[in-house]
Amino acid sequence: MPNNTCCIFNLAPHYNSPIYIKMDEELFCDFYLGDKLPYSIKRMDYTSLKGFKYELKNIFLFGNFYWQMGALKTLFKPYKNYIFTGEPFCLSTWIILLLAKFTGKETYLWTHGWYGDETFVKKIIKKLFFKLANHILLYGEYAKGLMLKEGFDENCLHVIYNSLDVEEQVSFRNKLTTNNIYKNHFNNNNPVLIYIGRIQKVKKIDYIIEVLHNLKLKGKAYNLILIGEEVEQTGLKEKINEYGLDNQVWQYGACYDERLLSDLIYNADLCVSPGNVGLTAMHTLVYGTPVITHQNFANQMPEFEVIIPGKTGDFFMEDSIADLELKITNWIENYSTHREDVRTNCYQVISENYNPSSQVNKLKYLLT
Repeated sequence: MPNNTCCIFNLAPHYNSPIYIKMDEELFCDFYLGDKLPYSIKRMDYTSLKGFKYELKNIFLFGNFYWQMGALKTLFKPYKNYIFTGEPFCLSTWIILLLAKFTGKETYLWTHGWYGDETFVKKIIKKLFFKLANHILLYGEYAKGLMLKEGFDENCLHVIYNSLDVEEQVSFRNKLTTNNIYKNHFNNNNPVLIYIGRIQKVKKIDYIIEVLHNLKLKGKAYNLILIGEEVEQTGLKEKINEYGLDNQVWQYGACYDERLLSDLIYNADLCVSPGNVGLTAMHTLVYGTPVITHQNFANQMPEFEVIIPGKTGDFFMEDSIADLELKITNWIENYSTHREDVRTNCYQVISENYNPSSQVNKLKYLLT
């Protein structure tokens, strides 16, 4: 099969390596990948892709707008399909989309699409940009619904979801058993909440500390493990000390060992992400642990769609600590006795859509 698909991405993050490697192996894509972004993010090893051609230099011009040096050269190659990172900030993508209309090439924008909080100006820019492409590849049904309301053609909108390294994760999961990792650490059998991800203010982790404090005053003790690197001063340590919760909160720190993470997630009762949830939801569900996050979808990442209330987690009223407390205690008190059923529900959601194989099958249908 000839390499008839050209992928031009702003960067290839490490967490996306499974899907890109699968595209490389099964779709025979050629990859042209950006060198950097204005914020810190771990890149995958570009040389692990057989179809990697060369690195594009991202030149930042003004605000968030940038140009990918070397991207336009791909138009002179005999590609049939072009897949881009679908963000309007990349000016070179605008030019390629325009020129592609005169060459008969099929163009795809891989994007979050619509959030639901767009201003009037953002709506105009997004509509102009997205309508230059033949197809839009979306991470979720929520964005598709919003774009249909904005007048986009349903035949051009394709939900392909998102994924992590599910194959590796399932291999770890198959070896897991319920154990005493938390009983041994906390010296009790209290319910265990988990947060995994970067420790930063936007994640509103302090809400969980407030809930633990409120429950403690009511005579209810919950444990919490925080896994992730603290990338900014959040004041969490001070608040934990102030409330005397040191013996209830395990500040684990950063961890990139999936074997260790699998055990910690699997044996927790509930993941809580008071800010936007993102990839954390997929990471915990693959190990059978449900998720609670807020219900304002305009302020969420697309992965919130893995949460089915009463089956794989729940939603609380955004910024309401009282409602977060209610949803956490309701879940622990009403669903803990159905732990294995919850695990099955979580596994099913991931196996149906949120994995590289499912994504590649959808792309294969569209590209061939």
